[in-house]
This record gives sequence, C-alpha cells and structure tokens, in this order.
Amino acid sequence: MLYTSLLHTHNLLRWFVLVVFVLAVIFALFGWIGKHKWQKRDNLVGLLLSIFVDVQLLIGFVLYFFLSPITKAAFADFGAAMKNGGLRFFAIEHIAIMLIAAVFIHVGRIKTKRITIDWKKHRAAAIWYGIALFILLHGIPWNRALM
Repeated sequence: MLYTSLLHTHNLLRWFVLVVFVLAVIFALFGWIGKHKWQKRDNLVGLLLSIFVDVQLLIGFVLYFFLSPITKAAFADFGAAMKNGGLRFFAIEHIAIMLIAAVFIHVGRIKTKRITIDWKKHRAAAIWYGIALFILLHGIPWNRALM
C-alpha cells in the first residue's frame, strides 16, 4: 500500500517537475537572449525547481532503498539484473541519471545566486537547467517495461 502510494506520488510529481523545468528554461533563454533583468519570478522558478526535484529525489530514495520490489529483485541477483535491461535501468541507470540531473540543477541555482550581472544569471540558468532537463528526460522511464 505504501509502495503503491509513493510510486503514484513519484509519477505525479514528475509532471510538476517537468512543467517548472520547462518554465525555468524558457524564462532563462528569453532573459539571456533579450538581456532582461533578473526578476523575482526567475528566482522563484529556480527555487521551485530545486524544491520539487529534491522532494522527488527523497521519494525516489525511499522507493529505491526500502520499498521497491524491482530494486529488491535486482539486488537479490545483481549479475542477472545487469543482463536484464529493465532491471538494470531501475537498479543503476535511473537513479544515476536523476542524481546527475539534480546536481546540474543545484549548480545552476548556485551560479544564478552568485552572478551579479542579470543577463549572465539568465545564461547560467539556461545552460545548467537546459543540460539538466536533457539529462532528466533520458532518465524518465517513459513506458519502460521490465522485460
């Protein structure tokens, strides 16, 4: 019951993350290209992106380490799991890709806080969030089957 509830929450939160992600990248690109002033909304969307991704990671870690029958099966016979694309994806690839994307998001957030020139803040956000979005999209299990 807890596993199913958290898995559904994790799946639903993905869409909130993606919407905020797209907004963050669009705001950053337009700000960079148009050399616009860094606004409160730019900071807010970066903050929301960081929060949503951190909550998503926390739920994912609980699923991964404690509740998921998929990762339990993978860790029971790790050698066999590495030969199964679906198990390997959830045991290694998904978590690694998402951690890397989260690092890029947080680096982008830190860079935008430290930079003082507005268009350079937008540039940093566009680059770091854009790379993170690209990485994250490759780590989402879009209709991925286990077998």
